[in-house]
Amino acid sequence: MDYLLMVIGLLLLIGGAESLVKGAARLAESVGVPSLVIGLTVVAFGTSAPELAVSIRAALTGQREMAMANVLGSNIFNVLFILGLSAMIIPLTISRQLIRQDVPIMIIISALVLSMTVDGQLSRGNSAVLVVLLIGYTVFLFVQGKRTAHVKTTASNSEAVTEPIKKNAPAWHSLLWLAIGLSCLIFGANVLVDSAVNIARVFEISEAVIGLTILAVGTSLPEVVTSIVASLRGQRDIAVGNVVGSNTFNLLAVLGISGLVSEQGLVGSLQLVQQDFPIMLAVALLCAAVIFHRRVPEPYRRRDLF
Repeated sequence: MDYLLMVIGLLLLIGGAESLVKGAARLAESVGVPSLVIGLTVVAFGTSAPELAVSIRAALTGQREMAMANVLGSNIFNVLFILGLSAMIIPLTISRQLIRQDVPIMIIISALVLSMTVDGQLSRGNSAVLVVLLIGYTVFLFVQGKRTAHVKTTASNSEAVTEPIKKNAPAWHSLLWLAIGLSCLIFGANVLVDSAVNIARVFEISEAVIGLTILAVGTSLPEVVTSIVASLRGQRDIAVGNVVGSNTFNLLAVLGISGLVSEQGLVGSLQLVQQDFPIMLAVALLCAAVIFHRRVPEPYRRRDLF
């Protein structure tokens, strides 16, 4: 029964994330937020909503190690599997912004979180720092996107920047999608965490292993679908940006918020601190090396990627 509940929980998380992204994207477009910013924030953050829901649920129910392991496993899976699979479908095209800004930010935040958890604890104070950084990073992206959109609109009538996703969609439609998505995420997270904990107890598996494997892969399914679809449609920069943005969101929002809601913060085992956190940082560095190697030569770069 727990296996069936786990599948149901995963399906609810995937459907809820899709609904949440759709509603948020329509609301963002209705107030004039550029599509580039939506891709870097709403889409990437929305596909990480299952990780957020699961980790918050785990933190509130006392599975503090599972909440942390879920983030680590998801970040490692995102780069090694999703980015690798996307590159196998179609050669990746990497924009200058990803190389110079977003990937370095992801690496710096990964190193920061590693330094915060060297003692096996992520305190509520450190969690608050991560949330503040999240707010600052999001505001920075929106301000930067607004400026970029203004420059592009002045230079040329770029359809990708100026045309909204749904100009005439009523606001209540977007709010309804948001409400449905949030409800599915909350209920799906409860079902998934409870079933995963029960399975772990039956097989005497630690919370860290469950978080690093079953929960990490399951909650990363929205990123898998988004990046694969983007690759198949030739939107190669979006496929990479989704992974980078999701990893950054996982570290800042998922760890930060779940650490805040837990009365004692989050905790990590010796394995997480000495093995899995360094692996996550190494994978982030590997991502930077691969992305830099796969950058498009200057004469052949598409103007719209910048």
